Amino acid sequence: MSLKPLEHDRKYGELDEVVRAHLGRTAGDEEALTAYLRHVWRTRPWALAVAEHQLREYAANPPGRLRLRLGEFYPVPDVGLPDTEIQDWLRELADRIKQSVEAGEAPPPAVPQTHWEWHARFPELAQFLGGWFSQDMPDEFPDHDAALQDYLDTTDPGLVARLAGELYELLALPLTESDHALAVAELGMEMDPPAPYSPSGWLSSVAARLV
Repeated sequence: MSLKPLEHDRKYGELDEVVRAHLGRTAGDEEALTAYLRHVWRTRPWALAVAEHQLREYAANPPGRLRLRLGEFYPVPDVGLPDTEIQDWLRELADRIKQSVEAGEAPPPAVPQTHWEWHARFPELAQFLGGWFSQDMPDEFPDHDAALQDYLDTTDPGLVARLAGELYELLALPLTESDHALAVAELGMEMDPPAPYSPSGWLSSVAARLV
């Protein structure tokens, strides 16, 4: 019997966030853990204690093959480690998180450094760019403006306001134009901005229209 959502979140929800912060990178990647700590300290610091507890519990009681097959346990995604090293890695993560909390040491504010951090920090912008400006956009809309109008017509005003805030937050970061191009790509945009805009110029025009 597979895990129900509440049971999954109660036992493994924050563990899953920590692990997913490392996907696409090596398990011992300092940048991935720093990105997780930076974002969670900023947005929901109480979750660090939850993460530390769930990591230790899973490392102390790893699932057997039967329970994994039945779907009763959280299967750790592939982070480039053999199964025999997963438990030690989870314990090390728990130790690092505990140290950060007990010392009150949060990573300083910075531009997002990982794919996970870009999406965690700018979730509505990722939804907007990935949902309306993927490579399928030309098949669905005549131009960028039509895609933007469709977003406005079909999205709750509260989410539109959130998108405006995230756009201005992104534009306030100390980014070069190539950094802006990387940012929109990380957040799911697969189309070039419309001429004659640069990525930052187009984002600015979208933000102004939302307001």
